[in-house]
Amino acid sequence: MKFLRRSIWLLLLPLMAFTVAHKFYLSVTNVTYNGKHQAIQITSRIFIDDFEDVLLERYGIESQLATPSESPLADAYIEKYLRSKFLVYLNGEQQQYDFLGKEYDNDIMICYIEIPKVAADSMESITIQSEILTDLFEEQQNVVHLKILNQKKSFVLIRENNKGMLKM
Repeated sequence: MKFLRRSIWLLLLPLMAFTVAHKFYLSVTNVTYNGKHQAIQITSRIFIDDFEDVLLERYGIESQLATPSESPLADAYIEKYLRSKFLVYLNGEQQQYDFLGKEYDNDIMICYIEIPKVAADSMESITIQSEILTDLFEEQQNVVHLKILNQKKSFVLIRENNKGMLKM
């Protein structure tokens, strides 16, 4: 009987390991140049629950994102946080950008950002600095995909290495 209980336990143990969801911290940002509008367009996808945690921790706001009870202050604090943690440099100079808004897709918040009035022939390099959620989650990884003037580059930014550059 003791052998049978031990055998059953050994069979169930590996199965139990898969019942606990592994939490990972990730954002994905796409940066493209729209020649027609002469603008750099940025789309960033971030897990809603992680962003709610950072808004609560940094600003004390119970945002309740993607719910009917979403705080009316949510957009202002999302923009404030992004402006402090997501920076874009063209030719070494930090750029101001427009936060166009956000929408939700299941458990993801999609943020839209644009840098208007950028002439294609004026771009020599673009640098992205992303510290999104790295101040709260040590394991956070921010994947950035650049597609500028027929050049592509992707990188993973982490707390210790938070910048990536594409030269034209």
